[in-house]
Amino acid sequence: MFEELKEEAIVRKVGGRFKLSTLIQKRLVQLNRGARPLIDTKSTDKMAIVLQEIEQDKIHLDTSNEVRATASPDFIDSPEVDLDDI
Repeated sequence: MFEELKEEAIVRKVGGRFKLSTLIQKRLVQLNRGARPLIDTKSTDKMAIVLQEIEQDKIHLDTSNEVRATASPDFIDSPEVDLDDI
């Protein structure tokens, strides 16, 4: 298990467990569809990449619960995904 998920700090950072779960899931979908990591890493573990992006304040959920990058206004996210299709 990832140690970051045992800490309450990451939960508070994104605004609760539901938002954390949503952010992780949506960002994993983006990475699986070919989006590039927003951090410098040699890791291929996508979950570890997402957690580092959250910890480094690179991503957040906007008011419509879509993933947005805080570091780059030019961030282009992958196409919208209908979670019912997953």
